[in-house]
Amino acid sequence: MTKNIFILAFLFLSITGKSQNLKLEEIMKGESFIGNQPTNGRWSLDGKKVYFEWNPKNELGTSTYFWQKGMSKPELVSPKEEAFSQMDFKTKPGSDVVYYLDKGSLYSYSIQSKTSKKLIQQSTPISNLQLGTQSGVLFFEQNDNIFKYNTKDGSLLQITNFNKGIKKETKPEKENFLNTQQKELFQFIKDKEAKKQWNLAKSKAVKSDFAKEYFYGKDQFYNLKPNPNGNFATFLLVEEPEIKKETMEVFITADGYNQTPETKEKVSTANFVKTKFGIYSVVKDSVYYLNFSTLSHIQDAPKYYELYDNLKNKAKEDKLIVPQAPVYNEDGSLAIVEIRSQDNKDRWLVNLNLDKGTFEEIEYQHDEAWIGGPGIPGYSFESGTLGFLADQETIYFQSEVTGYSHLYTYNVKSKKKTQLTKGNWEVRDVTLSKDKKAFYLTTNTTHPGNRNFYKLAVADGVLQPILTKDGAHEVVLSPDEKSLLVRYSYKNIPWDFYLADNKKNTTLQQISSSTTEAFKQYQWRTPEVITFKAQDGTPVNARIYTPKAEVSNKAAVIFVHGAGYLQNAHNFWSNYYREFMFHNLLTDLGYTVLDIDYRGSDGYGRDFRTGIYRFMGGKDLSDHLDGKKLLVEKYGIDANRVGIYGGSYGGFITLMGMLTTPGEFTSGAALRSVTDWAHYNHGYTGNILNFPETDPQAYKKSSPIYFADNLKGNLVMLHGMVDDNVEYKDVVRLSQRFIELEKKNWTLASFPVESHGFKETYSWIDEYGRILNLFNSTLLKK
Repeated sequence: MTKNIFILAFLFLSITGKSQNLKLEEIMKGESFIGNQPTNGRWSLDGKKVYFEWNPKNELGTSTYFWQKGMSKPELVSPKEEAFSQMDFKTKPGSDVVYYLDKGSLYSYSIQSKTSKKLIQQSTPISNLQLGTQSGVLFFEQNDNIFKYNTKDGSLLQITNFNKGIKKETKPEKENFLNTQQKELFQFIKDKEAKKQWNLAKSKAVKSDFAKEYFYGKDQFYNLKPNPNGNFATFLLVEEPEIKKETMEVFITADGYNQTPETKEKVSTANFVKTKFGIYSVVKDSVYYLNFSTLSHIQDAPKYYELYDNLKNKAKEDKLIVPQAPVYNEDGSLAIVEIRSQDNKDRWLVNLNLDKGTFEEIEYQHDEAWIGGPGIPGYSFESGTLGFLADQETIYFQSEVTGYSHLYTYNVKSKKKTQLTKGNWEVRDVTLSKDKKAFYLTTNTTHPGNRNFYKLAVADGVLQPILTKDGAHEVVLSPDEKSLLVRYSYKNIPWDFYLADNKKNTTLQQISSSTTEAFKQYQWRTPEVITFKAQDGTPVNARIYTPKAEVSNKAAVIFVHGAGYLQNAHNFWSNYYREFMFHNLLTDLGYTVLDIDYRGSDGYGRDFRTGIYRFMGGKDLSDHLDGKKLLVEKYGIDANRVGIYGGSYGGFITLMGMLTTPGEFTSGAALRSVTDWAHYNHGYTGNILNFPETDPQAYKKSSPIYFADNLKGNLVMLHGMVDDNVEYKDVVRLSQRFIELEKKNWTLASFPVESHGFKETYSWIDEYGRILNLFNSTLLKK
């Protein structure tokens, strides 16, 4: 008890006495202390205003603000204008009329006259609005069917007739003695039957122009999409898997009774599903399904199968795949479909012949780890960058074939493939100009930790720099493409909105100011982004926070960011803003803080991204050991006074550090940590470790729970009890292992109302107070 009182007193003195007025209870308020940063920037339809969501008065939620030329600061919009500004408008270039959906109804809006007109309102809402090739023709979805609406003549046609379930067939009446006798005895019965058959024959002779009913059984119905000329519609059927889901216990409830909601399914080959890609022809009024079994490499087995006797001689079979909805050129004459294998190792682009129900393969990408990277989502049910250029026969897409995600074009007719960008950097985001002759690209050309903005004309392929200073630029083009709305931040400067002219090496004009006076009172460090060599020679980037020599205590804390595939050693404002402030507090106390973009992190290309394949806790952990070595050799840190902490994936690495390299870290704080990857979700884990049924070795060497008997040093685990991402059960299972193994040097702090991302300030204060207490009590000399 005396020791605990001493630690708490030391904690209080550390925060208030040595941290230049940084107080834990203040910085853990997060944006309430920093200032709520604006988000979701967009232009008005006429390009005269910009809108964004903001909460400068620290109210219970955000509201929409606007700014236009001549204003000194942004102002609130009316509730009506707020709702209108958030609509998803559909229009053709140069048109005065736009179309949008609001509460399931269809509207048109004239930009010039600023007037709206309600076109369709029905009791059943409509969705998925799309423009047709013909001017004034719209398509929308209602009750899982496509409707064609002509705004010029007001005609509305249902062009598909899909229904869930199985069609009920009218069976002929079974012959028996009585009904046979009735026909033999009574002319009335004979005449009635004859008339029935005559009417049936007549109805079949006159073909209805209304689409026949097509029943799709018990499958799930996805991605219904018309082509722009309305001659075809495509869809995807996905079998309904029978998968057991996790349930979570919720203790703090309004009525006092526990709740047990379902959360997620575990990683497993049982999550693989059969899919069918269907085409409906309006002219033929028929449905047919594409057979993709002739795709190249569709029967290739993953290389890791060779490690297992039960898999290396397995009979060949088609991989299960997921075709996406087609991307069309303007007249609907070309339809390009992206297809992904469900183990996420293969990606195909194919050119469909909708009339014949055939395809031509035009691009194949493979990664023995998993397909991913900027513009190429790592999940089979998502699609990547894909579209058509102005000539309507050239597509663009992204690929990591060179080791970095770059932009390519492919002419469907000439079959010429061209690489538009190249270098040891990534294309992060792609926007096509309205004339479809140029790209606006967000890249990390100048540094992995920057987000630069360039224009690239397809004709010459030259990158024209527009915004290239250090930091991150999130850019939205004005309707006329002459101006830019930019959300910008730097390492120690939070996000705000700026305006700029769309020209080479433009300058920014700030229009919002989000930071509070309290935040401005402290001189926030600009952490240096350094590069060190990992033991295998790979360059690794990290942020480092160094104290003044007079306060240095020769102790260090290593922070491990979450998500795995995420970047934090960059030149812009971090999503880990509480941790950024906490690291300033630690540095004020004399600690050196290192924040590493370890193997698997975002921003460094394919090899870095997949460096953790089949072994999480391998190179990602050894990068932290190499970081510790750097601290000792270059920054004068005592090797016996290094702590480590992080949340989610960062908590996992903390556990792996404490359990697989015992003694390397004096203490560790593991927040919301995965302790056994076989209990995590399917999409994320299956990419990196394959599947427990097929690659158990990868799961065993990557899961902390198998190394619980190695615990050395001081470990604090902290976990929200209603975490539906990394289940609270994860830390409970590891706790049971520690108890059975009679380990004493660990503690567990549980937070009854918190999920994966904490919400309540009091929880943040408690959590980080415990972390600071751990480091102060274990890393500082008594």
